Amino acid sequence: MSVRLQIAAMLFMMIQAVLFFAGLLLVLLTPLAREAMALLPWVVTTTTIVSLPLSWWLAPRLRATTWQRHGTLEALK
Repeated sequence: MSVRLQIAAMLFMMIQAVLFFAGLLLVLLTPLAREAMALLPWVVTTTTIVSLPLSWWLAPRLRATTWQRHGTLEALK
């Protein structure tokens, strides 16, 4: 298993949790709450579909030391 896949798998779980919580709040704290039983499976599916490419895109950036330090080096100059 590649390092990128391992990092992406760990990122996926965190991104999925945050997006699911945001979707859950969106459904439960708005007038959509009446339709919550029908909408929550859509929230789970949508957040999964969004989290997969997002975690795959972010994984190599967590390995790149120059990408991580780019902002901090510029701030020190």
